[in-house]
Amino acid sequence: MRTVNSSQIENCVYDLAKRACLHLIPSCKAALTAALAQEESGSAAAFALETVLKNADTAAAEQMAVCQDTGYAVVLAEIGQDVHIEGDLLSDCVDRGVRRAYQDFCFRKSVCDPLTRVNTADNTPAALHVQIVPGDAVKLTFLPKGFGSENMSKLFMLTPAKGKEGILEAIVETVRLAGSKPCPPVYVGVGIGGTFDTCAFLAKKALTREIGSKNPREDVAAIEKEALARINALQIGAQGFGGKVTALGVSCEIAPTHIAGLPVAVNIQCHCVRCESAVL
Repeated sequence: MRTVNSSQIENCVYDLAKRACLHLIPSCKAALTAALAQEESGSAAAFALETVLKNADTAAAEQMAVCQDTGYAVVLAEIGQDVHIEGDLLSDCVDRGVRRAYQDFCFRKSVCDPLTRVNTADNTPAALHVQIVPGDAVKLTFLPKGFGSENMSKLFMLTPAKGKEGILEAIVETVRLAGSKPCPPVYVGVGIGGTFDTCAFLAKKALTREIGSKNPREDVAAIEKEALARINALQIGAQGFGGKVTALGVSCEIAPTHIAGLPVAVNIQCHCVRCESAVL
């Protein structure tokens, strides 16, 4: 049994929040650069992509938030079953790490009561997802989720007869209806299977993957590839200006489901893909 102190977790979340809000993930920057190369020089889409790439470089150099919407703090914690967390509750130390980071680096505090709309003033509580895994390590992943894109996400409870084509239609239709609202080119996370709630988590988890990575299952990877091709055929383009690239990537995660159902969750992420992980 290995002991990890809650202060280590707090400090790790603090560092991840800082890094995530200041930088695009490398695969996102590479995908945006590749998208720019596909667009016609001087077009509105090319201008938009040049601007977001310049913004990312400026944010990193000046240590400023890469997007003004520093998001809802989503934390995925994979905790080894041979780990004992000593000290405070896991949720408390995660929230403290978020609270400190958002205060120290002047990140926007966007969390509020859903009815009164009163802001919590420190961007907590975080959305904490915990999985128990083999081993004696703790892996923490921080995903600041902006709501321009989150609001465009959807969950479908399809009938099994809809099959793969129904899954593809759900993914593409979600992006089509979103149009320019989620600040494309988007990154699309998809959950397939599970239950109503686990399907949504799978879609969120898919957004923590590197853009361009493939699901190890060939049939799932085929859905990712076909969905991306159909989305880009929509020609919504960067910031809705038209063009060849509407999505940077599609990542799917899958889990067994009930014989009577086919849940599909589509979680949209804007072009500003920010995610950081660390292992304690």
